[in-house]
Amino acid sequence: MKEENKTLLKNNFLELLKERWEKDNFVCVGLDSQYEKIPEIVRKGLSIEKAIFKFNQEIIDATNDLVCAYKPNVAFYEAQGIKGLTALIKTTDYIHRKYRGIPVILDAKRADIGNTNQGYLEAAFNIIGVDAITVHPFLGWEALQPFLDQKDKGIIVLCRTSNPGAGEFQDLIVNHPHLGKVPLYRVVAYQVVNQWNKNGNCGLVVGATYPEELVQVRKIAPDLPILIPGIGEQGGDVEKTVKAGQNRNRTGMIINSARGIIFASSESDFAKAARNSAQKLKEMINQYR
Repeated sequence: MKEENKTLLKNNFLELLKERWEKDNFVCVGLDSQYEKIPEIVRKGLSIEKAIFKFNQEIIDATNDLVCAYKPNVAFYEAQGIKGLTALIKTTDYIHRKYRGIPVILDAKRADIGNTNQGYLEAAFNIIGVDAITVHPFLGWEALQPFLDQKDKGIIVLCRTSNPGAGEFQDLIVNHPHLGKVPLYRVVAYQVVNQWNKNGNCGLVVGATYPEELVQVRKIAPDLPILIPGIGEQGGDVEKTVKAGQNRNRTGMIINSARGIIFASSESDFAKAARNSAQKLKEMINQYR
């Protein structure tokens, strides 16, 4: 991220989120802008980079007052090489410049040994310029320390993911000294709350497709923000998600929908359709709070 842009951002990811929650905004729009699915009216006559950025720009302009965050999945940008990554950098810069205060979460699921993570975080926070990143816990606290040391950034740890096969490892029963015999995902939540969150910058990922597990995670992590994918195309239930995922203040949720919002229409009204979809989701969330 360009040096001059850093002054536009507030220091703390959680503070940015809280300001959005105060406006009853809990929708996170997943900018999973797969080039082939971008409406032809946008792609026609434009380079890949310009088409992706223009599409994102119009979605952002149409939805910014309804969201708590934007979450681009890096895979859809990496798939287009330098053109896609340039579009991602321009998208993040656009959000920060025009809609100051809306955080950007990079869905990258990074984790490696410590010095490799240093490269990942440099790319995410200093090149792309995002406010938070998703990471996976498999390598443990020691390896993730470079991320956890970023006091002003959000470090959102995969806990119970939304995919159908998530239970293969995440539901394995393990014997934990404080929890007893419990599924592995509960141990992840416990460790993040009690060992990893020393800088108050951690969150958890729990899929809307597993509301019972979300209840258990919220009990372990009463105050952490929870990023909740799986609403929309993946079939997560909004009412169950809200009742399971909200904290004691009826906030704490980052409820993500990607395809159900950004690809709500493939015609010239795509931005209007995206707004309508985001507005409907916002209303449903607040109906059940």
